[in-house]
Amino acid sequence: MLAVLGPTNTGKTYLAMERMAAHATGMIGFPLRLLARENYDKLVRMKGANHVALVTGEEKIIPPAPRYWVCTVESMPLERQVAFLCVDEIQLCADAERGHIFTDRLLHARGGEETMFLGSDMIRPLILRLIPKVEIITRPRFSKLSFGGHKKLTKLPPRSAVTAFSVTEVYQLAEMVRRSRGGTAVVMGALSPRTRNAQVAMYQAGDVDYLVATDAIGMGLNMDVDHVWFARMNKFDGQRPRRLTAPEVAQIGGRAGRHQTDGTFGTTWDCSPLDDDIVQAVENHTFPPLQQLSWRNSELDTRSVDGLLRSLEAPSPSPLLIRARPADDVEALKALAGDAEVMGLTRRPRGVKMLWEVCQVPDFRKTMTDAHTRLLGQLYRHLMAPGGRLPTDFVVAQVQRLDNLNGDIDTLVSRIAHIRTWTYISHRADWVTDPKHWQGLTRGIEDRLSDALHERLTQRFVDKRSAGLVKSLRTGRDLTGFVTNDGTVMVEGHAVGALRGLGFEMQADVGDDDAPTLMTAARRALREEIARRVAALEGAGDTAFALDTDGVLRWDGVEVGRLVAGERLLSPSVRLLRDDLLEGVQRERVRARLLAFVGTRVRADLAPLVRLEAAEITGAARGVVFQLSEAAGILPREAVAGLLPGIDKPQRAALERLGVRFGVGQIYLPGLIKPRAAAMLGLLWAVKQGLALPVSLPPPGRISVVREGMDDGLLRAAGYLPLGPRAVRVDMADRLMQMIADRSGDGRLTDLSGLAPLAACANAEVPSILTALGWRLRKKPPSVEGQEPAPDIWVRRKPDMPMAQAVERVRVDADNPFSALAGLKEKMMTAPVPARAGRRRRRGGKGATP
Repeated sequence: MLAVLGPTNTGKTYLAMERMAAHATGMIGFPLRLLARENYDKLVRMKGANHVALVTGEEKIIPPAPRYWVCTVESMPLERQVAFLCVDEIQLCADAERGHIFTDRLLHARGGEETMFLGSDMIRPLILRLIPKVEIITRPRFSKLSFGGHKKLTKLPPRSAVTAFSVTEVYQLAEMVRRSRGGTAVVMGALSPRTRNAQVAMYQAGDVDYLVATDAIGMGLNMDVDHVWFARMNKFDGQRPRRLTAPEVAQIGGRAGRHQTDGTFGTTWDCSPLDDDIVQAVENHTFPPLQQLSWRNSELDTRSVDGLLRSLEAPSPSPLLIRARPADDVEALKALAGDAEVMGLTRRPRGVKMLWEVCQVPDFRKTMTDAHTRLLGQLYRHLMAPGGRLPTDFVVAQVQRLDNLNGDIDTLVSRIAHIRTWTYISHRADWVTDPKHWQGLTRGIEDRLSDALHERLTQRFVDKRSAGLVKSLRTGRDLTGFVTNDGTVMVEGHAVGALRGLGFEMQADVGDDDAPTLMTAARRALREEIARRVAALEGAGDTAFALDTDGVLRWDGVEVGRLVAGERLLSPSVRLLRDDLLEGVQRERVRARLLAFVGTRVRADLAPLVRLEAAEITGAARGVVFQLSEAAGILPREAVAGLLPGIDKPQRAALERLGVRFGVGQIYLPGLIKPRAAAMLGLLWAVKQGLALPVSLPPPGRISVVREGMDDGLLRAAGYLPLGPRAVRVDMADRLMQMIADRSGDGRLTDLSGLAPLAACANAEVPSILTALGWRLRKKPPSVEGQEPAPDIWVRRKPDMPMAQAVERVRVDADNPFSALAGLKEKMMTAPVPARAGRRRRRGGKGATP
C-alpha cells in the first residue's frame, strides 16, 4: 500500500494513471465529476473506449467488459475486484461534509495487487497510525509558488484566476474584469460539468485571459494558470462564516503554475491582507498535520428507521476519527421519519433499505429545501407501490418541465440542478422503466441547458471583440484593419466603430472601460488609412469644404473642425474635432489646411473690408481704417473725432472710393450690410465672444428688428445700430439722423413726421429712438385757454465737454471691439445737461444772449 503525498503540481495524478495503466485492471476515485471525466478521456485515449468505464453519480458509461474504472469517490463500485485501486485528494478525509466517504475508502478500499492514496502531506501522521504498513512517498512541487502581494483588479496580469466564495461576488468580479480586460471565464461548483468544461476550454484556448471562480478550482482542475488572486479570505463552510486556513489557501493558490512554470498567489479587490504566517506556510508547503478525520459508521442497521438512525449516529471506534456532522442524506431521513405514511411503508420488506437509498438522492441545489424532501417522499411512495418503479407519466412530468432554455443565468443554474437529480435517478436501473431512454433524455436536457448557460455566461462576461483585440495587442504585432464602404471600421474581423472623415466614432455598445482598448486597436490598425485621408484633405480644393452658421467646418460633408477665437476678429483659429487617430504633425497639417480655407472664405465674404485693410493709406486715414476694421465696419464718428481733421480731401476721396461712407453719426462700409458679409461678421463676432452657435441674426433685407433678446454687439457686427427698442440697419439709421439734422438747425426738433418709416417702426417707438440718439423732450408750456397746444419740442443733450474729449479717444479693445462704443453710448446717455454760460438777462435788455 502506497501513499503519495505532496503539494499541488507534483505529478501525483499522472503517476497514479500511469501505474493503473500498467495493471490488468484498475479503479481510481476522484473528488469531482469534472476530474473523473477529464481523466476518463485520457485513459480512453490510452486504452480504448471498450476497456474504460466512467461512473459518477449522474453519469455511467460502462462497456460490456471494462478493465478500468474511473469514478467519483462516492460512486466507486467497491464490490468489483481490481488489481489497482487509488483514491485522489485523500486529505479530504478531514472534510466536514464529505470526509466520511474518503475515510471509509482509506480504511476499507483495497486493490488486489496495489493500493495508492494521493493527497497532501498533512495527512501523513494519521495514515501512519491508521494503516501501519503503508509506504509513504513525498513528491516535491515541480515549480515555485511565491506570494505576489496585493494588486488592483484592473491591473491583474494575464493568465490570472480570481477566487471568491459566493455566486454574487463571482458575478460582480466577472463583470468588473469584463469591463477592464475584455472578458473572463467563470467556474463555480453550481455549474454543470459540461458548462464548467466549456468555460475552462475557453480560458485554455486563450479566448480570455482571466478566470473568476469559487474554490471549485482548488480540486485538481488542470489549467494554465500563472497567478491566483484571492478576492475574499472568508467563506461559509455550511455552518458559519470563517477565515480560510493555510492549507485551503495552498490548495487554491497552488493552481498557479503548471509543471516547470512558476506561479504566484496574492490578494485583489478589497480582500484583507494575508497573514505573514499563512504566506510562509504556503510558500514553504509546511502545514500543521491533521488531528482527526471525519467518520461515519458504514455498518448500518436497516431493520428499522430508528435502528438506521442509531447506527448512523454510532460513536467512532478511534479517537483519531471524529463522527461526521449530519449530512444531507441523514437530514432527509430525519425529515421523512416524521411522515406517518412513509413510516408505514418502512414496515414492508426492504422498506427501510429503500428509504435510505432514496434519501441519498443528491440535492444538487445544495439547499435541502422542503421541495427536495417532498420529491424524495414522492419517489419513495412510488417505489414502494406495486411494481416497484417510478410511473412513466410522473417522470415525464418532472423532466419535461425542465426542458426550457429561456431565462437568465440563475434560472438555468437552477434547472440544471434539478435535471442533474433526475440524471442521477435515471441511472438507477431498478427504479425506472427503460433506464437507457431516461438517461439519454435527461443527459440531453442537461447538455442543452449547460450549453445555454455557457452561452449566457459568455454573453454577460466576455466581450469577444475586446478580448480578441487585447490578445492581439499583447502580441505586439500590427493589427489588420480596414474601412468598409459605409465607413465601418473592422479590426481583426471585429466591428469597433465607424470612420467619418478623420474622426473615429466608437460603437454605442462599447463601455467606458473598453473604449481605451478599442481606441488603441483602431489607432494601430488604421494608421495607413488616416495618413491617406490627411493627404486627401490637404490636397482638396476649397469646394470640398464648408463653413456652417454653427461654426463647424466640414470636409465632404463630415465635421472636421470648429472655429474658435483668434487674436483678431477677422483671424479666427480652428479646433479639430474627433482627432483621436491623428498624430501631432498630422493635426498641424489638417489645421493649416482648414485655416487656409477659413481665410479664403473671410476674404471672399468681407471683400470690402479686406480691400480697405490692404490699401496703401497713411496718416490719420490709416488710424480710421484700423479702428473701422476692429469695429466690424461700423464706427461712430465721435470715436475718431480727433483723427478726422487730419484727413485731407485726397485721403477722404480715396477712402470713399474704397467704399467708406462718412455718415452723419457713423462711418461705415455699405458693402458689409449685404447678407453674406453680415452673416460672416456675425459669426466671427459670436466666435470671438464665445457665444453659443448658431446665433440669431436679423433676416436679410430687414430695415430694423426688435432688440429684445439680441446681443447689441452681435447686432452691430451684422450692420445694425441699437436704438431704443429696435436695432436699425446702419444705412437707414444714417438717413434717419440726416433727416433729423436737416430739421433741427436751431438745435430743436418739432417735426417727427416721416421718421418712423425710415426706422421701419411704429410712430409710438420714435420717441425712444430719439432718446437713444441723444435727444430729450422739453416740457411743454402750460396751454392757454382758446389757443392750440404748443408742439412737442426735442432738444439735443449736450455734455459738459467737447464730444471728442468725452469719447476720450480710446483705442478699441481688440478682444471686445464694441466695448468702447458701449462706453461712449453710456456717457452720452448719462451726461448732465450743462448750465447756461452767463446769466440770462431779461428779454430785450442790454447784454441779452442772442
